[in-house]
Amino acid sequence: MNHALGFGLMISSIMFAPAMSTPAMAQSPFDGAWRLDNSDSQPSTMHYDYLLQDGIYHCTSCDPPIDVPADGQDHKITGEPCYDTVSVKVVDERTTDETDKRNGKIVGTLRMTVSADGKAATEEWTESCNAKGDIVAGQDIMGRLGVGPSRSHAISGSWKILKRLKRSENALMITMKLVDHEFTFADPTGQGYTAKLDGTETPIKGDISGALVSVKLINERTIEETVKHEGKVNQVTRFVISADGKVLTIFQENRSNGTTRQFVAHKQ
Repeated sequence: MNHALGFGLMISSIMFAPAMSTPAMAQSPFDGAWRLDNSDSQPSTMHYDYLLQDGIYHCTSCDPPIDVPADGQDHKITGEPCYDTVSVKVVDERTTDETDKRNGKIVGTLRMTVSADGKAATEEWTESCNAKGDIVAGQDIMGRLGVGPSRSHAISGSWKILKRLKRSENALMITMKLVDHEFTFADPTGQGYTAKLDGTETPIKGDISGALVSVKLINERTIEETVKHEGKVNQVTRFVISADGKVLTIFQENRSNGTTRQFVAHKQ
């Protein structure tokens, strides 16, 4: 369900040559606050596959997959660190509501509304899967890639995010700092870390999934991070600073499903 930014944090061990031992000598180009620009960023290449038919909702692209009655009641699921129940409600012939809860508390919502011609959809979502419980919100335009079977609900089929319309401010701001061979990353929801550039795996503060992050310096303007969950690499991200130091490009690869996405941020 989650289409939020959710910077996965990550990396692998590395041996540093003397030429790469300079970050402590001067301010790093990574240092400071950065604000993401939705207009310059590229949505995920992931396909979202839904089927709502005969009163049952299926999300085969979800991890783990979801199969629950679309009766508006909470249904137990396993294997998802953020939420433990899912409720799906049919609002009308083109609209559905999903509510995710953890220990009885709402941690995510998703309203999907399909256009009259069936070719596009709007998804409005919230999530609060962080230790502070802060709500992150957004709105996306989806494009249809494939249709569902006959007599299935309008949301059925395969979809892709075409455009990020809105994000709450706490999904747009990040801060970074590189000093004394340590890289610090943080966002407004309290999620972040300070990790050594030697590949040491470090817990992510404010993350409820138990993920570990490691980082390495590729060059003076590029840092790679690797996030592991339960011993398996989940996501690899590269932070690349432009030559003038004003633009940050973030390349993310989700190793779990083989998808990618790209963000552009500007120095504040």
